Amino acid sequence: MCLCAAIPTVETQTRVVIVRHHLERYRSSNSGRLAHFALPNSVIIDHGGQLGPATLPPLDGAWLVFPAGEPTLVAPVPPPKQLVFLDATWSQARRMFRKLGALRGLPILRLPDAPMPAARLRESPEPGHVSTIEAIARALRLVEGDHVAEPLETVFQVAVSRAAMTGRTLVS
Repeated sequence: MCLCAAIPTVETQTRVVIVRHHLERYRSSNSGRLAHFALPNSVIIDHGGQLGPATLPPLDGAWLVFPAGEPTLVAPVPPPKQLVFLDATWSQARRMFRKLGALRGLPILRLPDAPMPAARLRESPEPGHVSTIEAIARALRLVEGDHVAEPLETVFQVAVSRAAMTGRTLVS
């Protein structure tokens, strides 16, 4: 059931910064790690627990991808140099958003709601709220195009189907 051979290498112009809650680190359903393996121009920074607050890299030209404000329907001009994603449960992500001072003042890129896939690894608290890898794919589609989003979406669907093959109960 290993995904290693299915993970593509997706080159991007935009750097992807994944701020991962420490409790996500070893969860089999963590999709931020899967995205990081596919994206050479990405970094994961762990936050919380014994690690304390995350120390974020310089966020020059960064946008935070978060479901607040009006949906962003067209790519920002100039395009973001970096996209920041909070990799956590939704309640953890809201707390991280409030507590991480480095995120204050970043422009927010809110993804428009989109249809949800039939099967998921975790339940979404609201329509349009997606996993980290899905959010990364959607944001990169907006700023760089389909060619970077599609491989990420495909590997996530492979992960979901392989989880189902192990007998794991999926949500729909």
